[in-house]
Amino acid sequence: MDAVERHRSRYTPEELKRLPPGQVITQKWPVLSAGPNPLIDLAAWRFRIFGAVAAEWSVSWEEFRALPRVSIKTDMHCVTRWSRLGMTWEGVSIHEVLGRAKPLPETRFVLAHSYGGYTTNLPLADLLDDEVLLADTADGAPLTPDHGGPMRLVAPKLYAWKSAKWCNALELMPSDRRGFWENYGYHDHGDPWTEERHSGD
Repeated sequence: MDAVERHRSRYTPEELKRLPPGQVITQKWPVLSAGPNPLIDLAAWRFRIFGAVAAEWSVSWEEFRALPRVSIKTDMHCVTRWSRLGMTWEGVSIHEVLGRAKPLPETRFVLAHSYGGYTTNLPLADLLDDEVLLADTADGAPLTPDHGGPMRLVAPKLYAWKSAKWCNALELMPSDRRGFWENYGYHDHGDPWTEERHSGD
């Protein structure tokens, strides 16, 4: 039995069905970032939605925390091949905030912006998935800076680099524009189930 088979033998058939091709399950939560954590002052923190919207919309941290909240339990899959099953996220549904900004009919794509300069692009159709939220807690605890706190985008049906840490804005766009990792050769879409890891996949 090789190392992969030994690893897979630890988990139930139901858990393995939730594992995309090429992934292994971890109980830990690895910390992966392109640079140092940005320093974020909650008193000055703001999140906004702009671009192809009927009305640009923004909130302070206190206003964000007062919005209606949701909780989801879902799996996270990283392009570096680890998967963490059954994570519980709490925050604000993407539908709650987009409903306030009112995307224009020509909107097809979204560029997520983060403190520190990170960006990543998503089709609007993927952003509108019912599991997508702006999360400020994970597994019952506030998000730490290492994992994108105080708030990150969570788009669990795509590889985790699309779940932008330290998210502070969503730019709605009629046409696509690549983000940070996409410009370095990562796939424009990032579906774990079809292994869309790199631009040539």
